[in-house]
Amino acid sequence: MEQLKRMAVFATVVERGSMVAAAEVLGMTASAVSQQIRKLEESTQVSLLHRTTRKLTLTEAGTTFYRSCAQVLELAREAEQRLAELRDAPVGELRIAAPVGFAGRPLSDALAPLLQAHSGLRLTLFFHDEQIDLVEQRIDLAIRVGKLDDSSLVARHIGDARQVLCAAPAYLARKGPIHTPSQLLGLDWLALHNDVAPVSLVLSGPDGAVEKLRLETRVSCNNILSVRQFTLAGMGVSLQPEREIREELASGRLLAVLPDWRPPPFGIYLVTPRRDAQPAKVRYAIEALRQHLSN
Repeated sequence: MEQLKRMAVFATVVERGSMVAAAEVLGMTASAVSQQIRKLEESTQVSLLHRTTRKLTLTEAGTTFYRSCAQVLELAREAEQRLAELRDAPVGELRIAAPVGFAGRPLSDALAPLLQAHSGLRLTLFFHDEQIDLVEQRIDLAIRVGKLDDSSLVARHIGDARQVLCAAPAYLARKGPIHTPSQLLGLDWLALHNDVAPVSLVLSGPDGAVEKLRLETRVSCNNILSVRQFTLAGMGVSLQPEREIREELASGRLLAVLPDWRPPPFGIYLVTPRRDAQPAKVRYAIEALRQHLSN
């Protein structure tokens, strides 16, 4: 690394025409610049410059060596420029992981304007309801919901999403009216995979009432869309994000069960491997997702 530094000093001396001028650019003293050139000549055992009281002249070897040093210096400048671009403007590949339920409009509404505004930005999306290793998969930003495990990752809470107990009209017609939480114990429960069985469900009702139920799962999936399809097919009751089933509720394809009793909302988090030195593409994406997903 010291040799690379000396090569950069040498190239700057040649470009500026003197050690004094190079010293001003490099933030060094002229004697320090001279010392770096001397060490470079000693290590290469070649004379690179003819020194006179009036000017510096390249030797034949110095001319050849300068070309290589100038290329190294230019590559370093280009590398710094690329880093500056990544820091200051959203360019390059942005890799985002999110739960499957976000695969529709939530992400496209948030990120399409960002892509339209910045032609140098590319987007790669990964949809998993299971959590994936952000570092191993080179994920820049992840959307995660619910309770987060303690980790070295940095999580930003951007809001809470309401959940709805729901079922298809055909299923409710078979089972009859449901008026109390205790009646859920006799229904078919459809759920995402859970390490704990039976599943615990807490409902908050009128006048501050709280009901805690332990429900046996009939259908367990690792994908919320699959759970939703079983619900639409009339196979049972499930807990769904209200934002994601608004159309089904409005059309009557799904009906809210016990609308006066609400399950707790789940938190929505933006997670990154680190907090400091975020490139512009991540900062811009965080702001776009915060605006759209916190509503």
